[in-house]
Amino acid sequence: MPGDEVHPTPFSVTLRVLLGLLGAGSFGAGVLAVFVTENGTGTGVLLVVGIVLLVVALLGNRIESLEFGGARLKLRAAAAERFALAEESARRGDDDAAERLRAEAQALLDAASPIAAEYRSVRGSMSAGPERTRLMGAVMARARRLAREHSFEPEEVLRWFREGSEEKRVTALAMMQAQPRLRSFEAALAGIEHSRSAFEQFHAMTLAAQMVDDLDEAQRRRLVEAVESQGRWRFRFDSSRWELREQIVRRVAEHSDTPSP
Repeated sequence: MPGDEVHPTPFSVTLRVLLGLLGAGSFGAGVLAVFVTENGTGTGVLLVVGIVLLVVALLGNRIESLEFGGARLKLRAAAAERFALAEESARRGDDDAAERLRAEAQALLDAASPIAAEYRSVRGSMSAGPERTRLMGAVMARARRLAREHSFEPEEVLRWFREGSEEKRVTALAMMQAQPRLRSFEAALAGIEHSRSAFEQFHAMTLAAQMVDDLDEAQRRRLVEAVESQGRWRFRFDSSRWELREQIVRRVAEHSDTPSP
């Protein structure tokens, strides 16, 4: 309701302990690297990310970003940096370092889930209606902006959808909508056929509509079968999903009518 405050769910104790351990390890590695390496950038990243992780472990969900040394350090940007360092380590053949960096990056991504937590809080604390839908739409807009402004691995976003709760599934769908390289046809199809809410199904259908031009003939056929299998009864009180269904079927039919070059 208007005026209600929405608070993200606090980090679990397990996650905060994990972040603390990773932060201590990263900071310690950074301190050691000061004396044994000439890679100043890598050393700086280790130190900064170690501090970020330690502070997040202590403060939990009370922060989404931190001010340190005059620079605004986004947790999500730090995660992207860790993935990049992991890839660099893998190219050098240092698989142990690559695995450790990926684990730290994933912990950062899991820590950077206030968007999903906010969706859960809005959905769980408000009755169904236009105001709740509007607020959940605003959360989705934040997720799209996140995908446009920061670098995420497609595999990680897809994992959010496959293994996550409802809030992480819809967050992943929003990120796929905003960033073409993150898109997954299987996620869109699963969100239509096995959605956990009407809201999730709407956004899966929105994603599918965005992808129609890039699908092959077999995928388009599967998509039409998926939306038609839902039946008119699923959409009888929801004109927005009905319109998306009609749009998808119409656009697929247009591709079928277009002669091959």
